[in-house]
Amino acid sequence: MKNRLTLPFNLYLITDRRGCAGRDLLAVVEESLKGGVKAVQLREKELSSQELYELSSKMRKLTVRYGAGLFINDRIDVALAVNADGVHLGNHSIPINTARKLVGENMRIGVSCHSRESAIAAQDMGADFITYGPVFFTPSKAAYGPPVGIAGLVEATSLLHIPVFAIGGINSRNTRQVLDAGAHGIALISALISNENPCEEAKTLISLLPPVVDEE
Repeated sequence: MKNRLTLPFNLYLITDRRGCAGRDLLAVVEESLKGGVKAVQLREKELSSQELYELSSKMRKLTVRYGAGLFINDRIDVALAVNADGVHLGNHSIPINTARKLVGENMRIGVSCHSRESAIAAQDMGADFITYGPVFFTPSKAAYGPPVGIAGLVEATSLLHIPVFAIGGINSRNTRQVLDAGAHGIALISALISNENPCEEAKTLISLLPPVVDEE
């Protein structure tokens, strides 16, 4: 069984093909992987089941090639079908303990949290890690309420013993700030997906993060 309190990555790339400025999502993700990204969450909710499976299969091959983990947003069936490394659950997903029964002990479960109550509940129900925010304002997370800010992030990280990834408006200018607040790492979308040179930006972001140990 994998150590549930450690993760072999601290930069968590979340996809949004609409933010690629007309580029192919797989090509943008590959450039990020070339820059050192070691974990990708495929989050493309508008795709049909068949489309998502086909894209997930291609993404699985790509992440394996670069030694990176693949997480599928919400769709446990697809995660199992492509032998992903984990699933990422949200507010309207099935309960974490039910997901654990389906995926077993060797697949990681990440959970999106937007309040201290939801963060504590996720930990208590067996999440391996959470994303917490939005820390700063970002249009993609505006629906989840006002930013929790650095103070809210400090509160969450002080209460939890599982890894917390800061999310929402994260970029190279504020990465050190969220790390100082106790975050294990950063989760981001547009900072890489919309970047003109995701490879170089990934290198810049990773240079700001502490080294991690690959458990494999």
